[in-house]
Amino acid sequence: MPGQYPHGAGQAVSGGHDDSGTTGSATRRERLSWRGRAGLLLAGSMLASPLFGAAARAQAAGVSTAGLSISTIEVMQLAVFVGVTGTAFLSAIVLIRERARTSAENVELRSRVADVNAALRRSEALLNLRDQRVIVWASENKKPELVGVLPVESGAPEERAAFLAFGRWLMPRSAAALEHAIAALREKARPFDLVIESQAGAPLEVHGRKSAAHVLVRFVSLSETQRSQARLKIENHRLAADHDTMIGLLEALKMPAWLRDEHGRLKWVNRAYADAVEAESAEAAVRDAKEFLGGQAREAIDAQHKLHPVFEQSLSTVIEGDRRVFAVTDFASADGSAGLACDTSAIESIRGEYERTVRSHADTLDQLNTAVAIFDTDEKLRFFNQAFQKLWGLDSGFLHSAPDNALLLDRLRSEGKIAEQPEWRRWKEGLLGAYRAVESQEHWWHLPDGKTIRVVANPQPKGGVTWVFENLTEKMDLESRYRTAVRVQGETLDNLAEGVAVFGPDGKLRLSNPAFATLWRLDAEATKPNVHVSTIRDLCDRQAVDSPWPSFVAAITGFDDERRDRHGQTELNNGTVLRYAMIPLPNGQVMMTFVDVTDGVRVERALKDKNEALEKSDQLKNDFVQHVSYELRSPLTNIIGFTELLSLPTTGPLTQKQREYVEHVGSSSSVLLTIVNDILDLATVDAGIMQLDISEVHVDRTIEAAAELVADRLQEHSIRLEVNAKAAPKTFHGDETRIRQILYNLLSNAANYAPEASTIRLACRHLADGVEFSVHDDGPGMPPDVLDSVFRRFEPRANGGRRRGAGLGLSIVKSFVELHGGGVRIETGKDKGTTVICTFPDMPGIRAAAE
Repeated sequence: MPGQYPHGAGQAVSGGHDDSGTTGSATRRERLSWRGRAGLLLAGSMLASPLFGAAARAQAAGVSTAGLSISTIEVMQLAVFVGVTGTAFLSAIVLIRERARTSAENVELRSRVADVNAALRRSEALLNLRDQRVIVWASENKKPELVGVLPVESGAPEERAAFLAFGRWLMPRSAAALEHAIAALREKARPFDLVIESQAGAPLEVHGRKSAAHVLVRFVSLSETQRSQARLKIENHRLAADHDTMIGLLEALKMPAWLRDEHGRLKWVNRAYADAVEAESAEAAVRDAKEFLGGQAREAIDAQHKLHPVFEQSLSTVIEGDRRVFAVTDFASADGSAGLACDTSAIESIRGEYERTVRSHADTLDQLNTAVAIFDTDEKLRFFNQAFQKLWGLDSGFLHSAPDNALLLDRLRSEGKIAEQPEWRRWKEGLLGAYRAVESQEHWWHLPDGKTIRVVANPQPKGGVTWVFENLTEKMDLESRYRTAVRVQGETLDNLAEGVAVFGPDGKLRLSNPAFATLWRLDAEATKPNVHVSTIRDLCDRQAVDSPWPSFVAAITGFDDERRDRHGQTELNNGTVLRYAMIPLPNGQVMMTFVDVTDGVRVERALKDKNEALEKSDQLKNDFVQHVSYELRSPLTNIIGFTELLSLPTTGPLTQKQREYVEHVGSSSSVLLTIVNDILDLATVDAGIMQLDISEVHVDRTIEAAAELVADRLQEHSIRLEVNAKAAPKTFHGDETRIRQILYNLLSNAANYAPEASTIRLACRHLADGVEFSVHDDGPGMPPDVLDSVFRRFEPRANGGRRRGAGLGLSIVKSFVELHGGGVRIETGKDKGTTVICTFPDMPGIRAAAE
C-alpha cells in the first residue's frame, strides 16, 4: 500500500531501484529512503527493548501475559515490528556500504536488500493489522514523520499538516489535552496514555513514549466494545470534571448550598452554608447536622416535594441574629435532594422601599391641585390622581379599567369636555405622537366650559408618557385682575391727595405719586425711580423746620430692628403741617405716606383751646355747686329745725292757717335738702372720692325702709305698693344706704307718674351673677326721644308728672348702681307704663370707691 504513507515512508525498496544496478539520482533517492527507514527501525528497537524487558520480567515473575490489556499487547506487537524492522534496516545499511567497496558484494547486498524489503512488507502488514498511526520525531529532523493509517470514520484527515492540526479534527477538550501531553513528552520525557474523541464522535487511544533519539506518539482506533468503554470513560471523566467544576462554583458562591441523601440527611454543604449556621467548617456543619432553615420551612419543602420535585419559594430564617429572607430552590430526586438559597433581604428591602416610595408619590400627587395621568408603553392608563378625575368628571370605574389614551380622548370628545377640532383624527395622532417623542411637548386646550388647560406630555425613560394638565384659568384670571389692579392702583396713587413714596432695601425710590412731589416741593427729576433716598433727604431737609428725614434714611437702609412702623408729624417752613407714616412692607421695601393736616391741626388747636375753656368752666360750675350746696345746707338745717320747733305744742298755739304754712315750709325745706344732698352726692361721684360701705344688705329690710319713705306720697294719691320678693335672696353684698336711696328715688319717680288709685310694683329676684330690682308704674311711659336724656342731670320731665323736680333722681340712681358695678335700663312703651331695672353683681370684692 504505497499510497498510504506520505513521503514514501511505507514504499517498498524495490520501487526505488532495479536489478541492473542503476546508479545516479535513483541510487541517491534509494539511499535517502533507506536512511529514513533506518532511523525508524532504530527507534523501534529502542522502544521495543524496555517492552521486551518488561514482558520478560513478567514471565520471570510467573505472571501470565494473557491478563495483559489489549493496549499493552498492541504496544508489544508494535515493539516487535519495530525491532525486526530496525534489525533488517541496519543490515541493509551494512550491505550497502559493503556494496560500495566491491562489486562482488553488490550482488550479496541486493540479496540482502530484497530480504529487508520483504521484512519491511511483513512489518507494514503487521502494523496495518489494526488501524493505527504513529508520529515520530527524530532528533536530527524536527519535522514529524507519519506512519500507518486511520479509518475515515475516525475523522482524522489524511494530509500530514491537517492531521497534526489536532484542533481541526478533535474535540476542543481532547485537542487541548493531547497538545499538552505531547509538549510534556517532548520537553520532560513524560509518557502518557490518553483516550480522545474526534469531532465525528469516534474515540481513539493515544500512547506517547520517548527514547534517546526519537519521540513516538501512536493513535489507535478502538473496536466497538472498546469504543463504548472509551466513551464511558470519557463521559465519566467529563462528569467528574463537571462535578469538580460545579462543586468549585458552589464553593465560590456566597449563597448557601446543600446536598441531602435519600433519607433527608445532609451529606455536603458549601462554605456559605457553614458560615450561615456558624459552623467551623462545611464538614463540621454536615457532621453536626446543623440546619440552615427552620423546621416549619423544611416541612413545607417536604410537602411540596410530594407533589412536585422542584420547590421555589421565599423563606425567612435567622442569620447572625437578624431575620433575613432567602429565595430557596430545592430539587428532589429518588437518590436525594439539592438546594440553593439566595439572600433577597436587600432586594425585599429595596422592593418595600420602592413600593413605599411609589405609594408616597401617589399620595403626594393625590394632594396636588394639578391633574396628573401616567400611561404605559401600551398607552394604557396606569395612574391618575384625584385632581385628574375631578378635572374631567369621569367615573372611577372607567378610569380603573386602564383605558388607552385614544379611547380616553374619544370619551372626552363624546361628552363635550374638550373642544371639537377641525381635523379630529390628525389632531389626535399629533397628540399621541408624544409616545414616540424624546422631549416634552406642550399644548394649550381651551375647553368648552371656559377653562384654559396647559397640557404637558413628558415621555418616560422606559416608555410611556406622563400627562400633566394644569388648570391655568384662575391663574390667568388672577394675572388679568392683577394687571388691572396695578393700573387701578397706579391711577389711584396718582390722583391721591396723600403723598406716597416706596423705597427699596437698597434705599432707592421704587415709585411715588405727584402728591409726594407737590407736598415736599420736589421737581420731576428728584422723584424718578432709582433716585437714592439720601438725595431726596438733602432736598427735603431744606423744606422742613425740624426735618425727620435722617430717621427716615436710617429706617429705610437700616437693620430689621429699625424697620418698624413709625408715625409722626412735621411742619414745613411755609407753615404746612404734614402727618407721616412709615410702614415696612413684606417684600423688604418701605412705604411712606404724607398727609397735609394743616387745616386739621388748626381746628384741633382751636378745639383744644375751647375744651380747656369748657373744662375750666365746668370746674368752676362744680366748685360753685359744691360751695353753694355746703352753704345752703346750714340755713336749711336751721329752717327745718325752727319749723319743727314751731309745730310743737310747747311753742304755743297756732292757727290753722299758720299750721299749714309751717307744714309747707317744712316739706319745702325737706325737698330742698334732698336736692342739696343729691347735688353733693353727684359732685362727690364726679370728684371720684365717694366711697361705698360694702356689707351684707338684707333685701327685705332695705325694701321696707324705702317703702316707708314714700308711704305718705303713695297714701296721698291712693297708690298701692305691691312688693314681690319671693325669688330674691336674703342678702347680698353692697352699700345698704345707697341701695335704699336708689329704691327711694325709683319709688318717688314712679309715684310722680303713676295714676290715681293705681299700683306700683317693686320686684326683686336672684340672678346667676347678682340681684335685680325693678320698679313698674302704669304711667304714660316715655317717648323714644326722652329715653336718650332720661339719665341726664337737671333734665326734668313734665309729661304726665304731678310736679316738676330737679331732674336728679334717675341720675343719682345710675351713678350709684354703676358704682356697685351694675347697670340700669328702662323698658317702656306707649300706654304700657315704665319699668326701671337695676342689676347689682353679688361679689364680695366689689369696688369700695368710685373711680
